[in-house]
Formats: sequence, structure tokens, C-alpha cells
Amino acid sequence: MRKLAAMLVFLAAVSPCLALTPDEQLKDPGLEKRARAVSAQLRCLVCQNQSIDDSEAPLARDLRTLVREQITAGKTDAQVLDYIVDRYGQFVLLKPRLEPETLILWGTPFAVLLIAGAAMIVRRGRGEAAPERPLTDDEKRALERALQ
Repeated sequence: MRKLAAMLVFLAAVSPCLALTPDEQLKDPGLEKRARAVSAQLRCLVCQNQSIDDSEAPLARDLRTLVREQITAGKTDAQVLDYIVDRYGQFVLLKPRLEPETLILWGTPFAVLLIAGAAMIVRRGRGEAAPERPLTDDEKRALERALQ
């Protein structure tokens, strides 16, 4: 039973590695390494959490094939990425580029930090509550009457 459980855990761990089929791989190991590096930067448009290298979706397979065709045609990695982005838009990149269209995406975390920092400074600037003053004799008598 333990061997079966270990085998299932192993298969689950390596299943993303099985997404790339042998018929997709390039013969030249150097070109294949480049293709894998480019594929790791591209989002599967079906899965959206995985790179096309890890996805088994048919569209991811098509994109992997397209990447390999571009690399075989002599394009640089940057040219291949530009070609894919031109066809599918910035969303296909797992790490979007810093461009005017993505400024909100990149700027939001910094804006949140600035707003939180400003709120902390304003809150600290207000100071602490006024110190408590002792009760007057009239207030003490009123309190005693109220408690009886």
C-alpha cells in the first residue's frame, strides 16, 4: 500500500513534466533548451495559472509548436516573445512587461504601500488620547449614589 501511495505522489509531482510530448521536442538540444525557456514565460490561455510548458491543453500544445517553429526559423527569444504577444496580447506573458498599458498592474502594490504608510503616519500624528484626570469630589459622590 505504501508503495502505491509513493508512486501516486511521484506521478502527481512529475505530471507537469509530461505535458511536453516527445514529438514536440526539437532535435537540437540547444534550441530545445531555448524553446523551454521561452515556453516557461508564456501563460496557458486555458489554464491561466500554468506556463504552456506545464499545460496539457490543446492550445498550449499549439503555442509550444509555434514557439519551436519560430526558434527553428532563426528568431531570437525576444522576437519569439514579441510575435506571441502581438498575436495574443500582454495577458499571455506570465510576467507582463512594464508598458503604459500595464502601469496600473505594476503600480498598484506600490500605491497600496504608500496609502498604508500615509494612514499609519496620520494615525500616529493624531497622538494618544488625553490622559485621564481624577474625579472631582462632586463626581465621586454622584458615582457612589449611582452604585447604591
